[in-house]
Amino acid sequence: MATQIERGFGEKFLQSIDNFYTHGIDWLFNEWWETAPTDAIAKYEAAILNHPEHGPLACEAWLAPDFRLALLDGCAPGTLGHAYRAFMVDNDLVEHLAAGYRARHEALELSGKIDRMPPAIAYKVVRGFQTHDLHHVLTGYPATPFGELALQAFQLAQMDFPYAAMWIAVVSGHMALVDPLLIQPAMDAITDGWSRGRRARSLQFVAFEKRLHEPLDRLRREYGLDEGPIAVVNPSPERTPDLLAAAA
Repeated sequence: MATQIERGFGEKFLQSIDNFYTHGIDWLFNEWWETAPTDAIAKYEAAILNHPEHGPLACEAWLAPDFRLALLDGCAPGTLGHAYRAFMVDNDLVEHLAAGYRARHEALELSGKIDRMPPAIAYKVVRGFQTHDLHHVLTGYPATPFGELALQAFQLAQMDFPYAAMWIAVVSGHMALVDPLLIQPAMDAITDGWSRGRRARSLQFVAFEKRLHEPLDRLRREYGLDEGPIAVVNPSPERTPDLLAAAA
């Protein structure tokens, strides 16, 4: 059988398994394209284009205007926009973060490193920068290590996408081969995100920026998110995984 994973990339994958903070999954994702199996790329592209909801939205390729926190000042309590503003402020997030990621993506395009990334996937990358924090608010997953992991599992349940799949693969590799204390909290986050993502209506590519003044509870009911997540929290101090303890 032909080798499917180029061994140089395999070494980078192992670096991420060793420590996914020092060799982040965002870098791993961008490093994959130069040597990725052609068949795998085609399957990921087809998963978007052949989907009855994702395909048309990906072809439309709508992007929201640059985000400004001040745009949310007029959103009433209880609305998506009000909760979004609170999420950004409470987590000390930079309002130009998505624009920065988009600039980085454009620089990678110019470098040629992601020449083999299909347009539909490239759109998902850029649109994902814009919607990531909105999806945190809609799903209720916090901006914590396990909240992020749950959200990636949720995203993967709604769309076959290599970035989210790499998150699950890297964390699974680390908990299996490096630190078993990660197993229980990581699997709780993954299974919650996956099961909710499978049950909910797709959030992918949806222009929630046009619905910021609508009640958050109503939007959650509309998209099947009103049950809310289980508690996705850090484990007890005596069972804290090494990477979390080091980052504390």
